[in-house]
Amino acid sequence: MAMGLAAPTWAQSQQQPDQVDRLAQMVGLSDEQQSEIRGILEELQGEIQSLQMEARSLQQQLQDEIKPDYDEASIREQASKLGELSGEISALSTLMQARVDSVFTQDQRDELDRRMRAMQQQMQGQPPQPGAPAQ
Repeated sequence: MAMGLAAPTWAQSQQQPDQVDRLAQMVGLSDEQQSEIRGILEELQGEIQSLQMEARSLQQQLQDEIKPDYDEASIREQASKLGELSGEISALSTLMQARVDSVFTQDQRDELDRRMRAMQQQMQGQPPQPGAPAQ
């Protein structure tokens, strides 16, 4: 859960190494933990990005099928492939989040959960709960 909010940003921006640095500052990651997390992200982000590009291509192909002489079989085939790709992207993203989460200690998970809740409340305009870190 803790990585759920941060992971989409990571999955979209491998070029921003400061994401791991910020996480390290938030929860006190060791150098070893940071290296392990960077390895996980590098391993899976490339595959996720490749699948996302393939999905965008299929979406464009589907859009190109919107015409008077459409081919229903082609539309259904492309939509089915797109569904499979979306499922694989979701699976890899979740696996990446789970693997990153497994690097944390329980105290680090608890701290990250507290900070994420505080950020959500702040975005929703709610005052922070007692014991939540100030942003």
